[in-house]
Amino acid sequence: MFDAVEYTRLLLKFETTNPPGREAECVAFAAQTLEDGGFKIERQRFGENRMNVVATLVGADDRLAPLVFTGHLDTVPLGNAEWSYSPFDGEIVDGRLYGRGASDMKSGVAAMIGAALRLAQITDGKPKRGLTLVLTSGEETGCAGALHLIEEGRALLGEASAMIVGEPTANKISTAHKGALFIAAKTKGVTAHSSQPEQGDNAIYKAARAISKIEDYGFNEKPHPLLGNPTINVGMVSGGMNVNSVPDHAEFTIDIRTNASRDHKDFFSDLEHYLGEDVELQTFTDMPAISTPVSDPFTQAAVEACRNVLSDTEHVEPLGLSFFTDASALNTHYQCPTLILGPGEPAIMHQTDEYCLVQRITEAEEIYTQIAKRWCVQT
Repeated sequence: MFDAVEYTRLLLKFETTNPPGREAECVAFAAQTLEDGGFKIERQRFGENRMNVVATLVGADDRLAPLVFTGHLDTVPLGNAEWSYSPFDGEIVDGRLYGRGASDMKSGVAAMIGAALRLAQITDGKPKRGLTLVLTSGEETGCAGALHLIEEGRALLGEASAMIVGEPTANKISTAHKGALFIAAKTKGVTAHSSQPEQGDNAIYKAARAISKIEDYGFNEKPHPLLGNPTINVGMVSGGMNVNSVPDHAEFTIDIRTNASRDHKDFFSDLEHYLGEDVELQTFTDMPAISTPVSDPFTQAAVEACRNVLSDTEHVEPLGLSFFTDASALNTHYQCPTLILGPGEPAIMHQTDEYCLVQRITEAEEIYTQIAKRWCVQT
């Protein structure tokens, strides 16, 4: 019998820290579990020891697009601090399951697999509406696996009527998360000897003026009810070639976290106009925000499932998240109602001694199962 807690412990034993990744063995292990449970498996390899998997349970009514569960199996590195518990043994102490990826997000993947197997069992492998699991690699370094599926594997993804991303929310429902628009900014000048700066054109000064303007930049956007306002930050600056030359180049990065109010191309265009001709901008990460109405029938199905499973009624109030997920990439294809809902602890992800509460894992499996029943059987 499948046990989501024990299965999480098994997933933790695979070292999938990213970089370098090496998720293929772990993803293959999860794929085999689903295949043994009656799912059709499509494997997509990319890079060295990396793999995505799309597992499908076909519905009886092919007019109904399936429900999608998705999660990633890579983790962030361990960090320099010493761990109190082994990061790969899955130790359980005082109701906490410790390990790198325990919260982000191998517990979510385990709970989703458990729910998928239960749905297959109760419907004898043929629910009215199908169920698809998309398991990815490379999420922690910019959703590399999900983007690879979008670029080269759209046929594998199929359709979707709704999607759940199992990222850490402590089993609270999130109907929205911010997008990320990362921009490289460059300024150019004319080099000269630093003793005669009037002979040159200082690119660093141009960058400094632009950065000062960004600090005062205001978004003329209506706040999103869950995500609030967009934010902007300059994270890295470089320029010049030595101390005694007028610099002819400078670079800096701009991180805009968007709130689903407009397309990213509009955010880019506004900033480009604001900074003027002295600054050349180029996007290098473009992850759209996600926003699903609380009134959407799929959101309401999830709310009802949470009410049935959880004792804490606060968990059923939808929230917004400041970070982005694989949904930013996958929803450019699926374009469906999307929720972020997982057992992991948001406050502890990426930290030393990462853990997930054991109770949350079993709760998540039941929540996912009830959602799948409502959406795929009772639809």
